Amino acid sequence: MSIIAQHGEIFIILACLFGFFMAWGVGANDVANAMGTSVGSKAITIRQAIVIAVIFEFLGAWLAGGEVTATIRGGIVDPELLQANPELLVYGMLSALLAAALWLLIASAKGWPVSTTHSIVGAIVGFGAVGLGMEAVAWNRVGTIASSWVVSPLLAGAISFLLFKSVQHLIFEAKDPFAAAKRTVPFYIFLVGFIVSMVTLTKGLTHVGLDFTFGQSFMLSVLLGIGIMGIGIVMENRVKHERRIGDQFGYGSVERVFGVLMIFTACAMAFAHGSNDVANAVGPLAAVISVVRSDGVIDTAALVPWWVLVLGGGGIVAGLVTYGHKVIATVGTGITELTPSRGFAATLAAATTVVLASGTGLPISTTHTLVGAVLGVGLARGMAALNLRVIGTIVMSWLITLPAGAGLAIMFFFMFKGIFG
Repeated sequence: MSIIAQHGEIFIILACLFGFFMAWGVGANDVANAMGTSVGSKAITIRQAIVIAVIFEFLGAWLAGGEVTATIRGGIVDPELLQANPELLVYGMLSALLAAALWLLIASAKGWPVSTTHSIVGAIVGFGAVGLGMEAVAWNRVGTIASSWVVSPLLAGAISFLLFKSVQHLIFEAKDPFAAAKRTVPFYIFLVGFIVSMVTLTKGLTHVGLDFTFGQSFMLSVLLGIGIMGIGIVMENRVKHERRIGDQFGYGSVERVFGVLMIFTACAMAFAHGSNDVANAVGPLAAVISVVRSDGVIDTAALVPWWVLVLGGGGIVAGLVTYGHKVIATVGTGITELTPSRGFAATLAAATTVVLASGTGLPISTTHTLVGAVLGVGLARGMAALNLRVIGTIVMSWLITLPAGAGLAIMFFFMFKGIFG
């Protein structure tokens, strides 16, 4: 009797527990990417952020998280080398989930916005290289993923820099900034609706029976963008021009118009994040379930069961509600002072970068992307606007993440091998 047939139920129970723990870590740490800028710019309160994220992260994970998480499950370690010993893949995926989740718990307690993608990829590379041999790891694929972690924050930083400069030029330098904001913000709202719709539709909604071509996705995104712009115009018409003491240019009213826009970016980012990053928690979990159910046959193309996505979505929500406030504070207020107009530029730049990367199927880091975007907004105001000490701590935590995930995964891999093998 094979090890998988003998301990199959235990493997699935452990995978569900560790998968939920990992999803909790994604919620506690990574959801700050979606919510940090909105809370930091005071467009929404932390309580409103949690409500928005609970709804939209869960919807994103459940509705749009069903794209087969092929890179996480089968793109890093060669599944062919495991056909003779499929239980090694089970030990490896269990140890990767537990290692990444444990590191996210430590990072979240410290308030460090680390990358959940880094954590899980580092953990899978760790168990693959040491547990199976260096040749088992697809190093060219790992190299491509690692390069995207450098490119994505640079790209997001450049986009947010240009977006904020456009806001300064079109609105804040206009003769009447409030009238200019009323005219221009609807186009920014359209841009938010269009780009985040593209994130979702190009990522794939095959899980709910919708499979669009790129052209169809583009047209639908334009229509959704126009619809969201209409709602935004109705909401911004309620914002009245008020001159407050000490605000000679009326910028306070302009920022309130941008506050309307930030509500849209918060909902949209949460949905896109739930759909993209749930893969980090459910990819290894789905791999374990697939191997156990097929009695040892490794099929990296097996679809993710719907209840696994619900488990992932539930874990993300639990993590955010219990522990998310620490990382939200770092991203929202620690790096640079954010206002709704600056927060908008950072959020939209991050979403745009995710859209560009999702076409290539690269598991890029939303954390790196968003921190890069916030840095770009800070730079648009000059180096003095950045808190270099906080930035140094964040970069240090990024550098530690890969070896930490890999080291813990190697330890757990040999532990599981000893217990079951």
